[in-house]
Amino acid sequence: MTSSPFQRTIALPAPVCEQAAQHLEQAAHRAIDGAAIPLKAFRAAADNDFILPVPVVEQAAACLLVLATETAQTVRPSALRATISVALRLRDAVELSHQPALSSRFW
Repeated sequence: MTSSPFQRTIALPAPVCEQAAQHLEQAAHRAIDGAAIPLKAFRAAADNDFILPVPVVEQAAACLLVLATETAQTVRPSALRATISVALRLRDAVELSHQPALSSRFW
């Protein structure tokens, strides 16, 4: 079995996890498909030092972007920006996890 050079989990800052959980709660109330699994994971993140599986973070980002799209015409601009900001921070964390870590052997 080979090991992947990519990370399988992501450690996120506590405020990002808390904000994501709040927005995922809204997504779950709006019955956005796929929001329940990341919502449970983000709620439990504090118990795991805010370490989450990469696919869960990726799914959460997608759900928040869907939430932003669905609510764009009905929420305050600041609320929309907040949702998009969290989604983009999650997406950026996923993108960083897909970059292989540099090995010291190349130096």
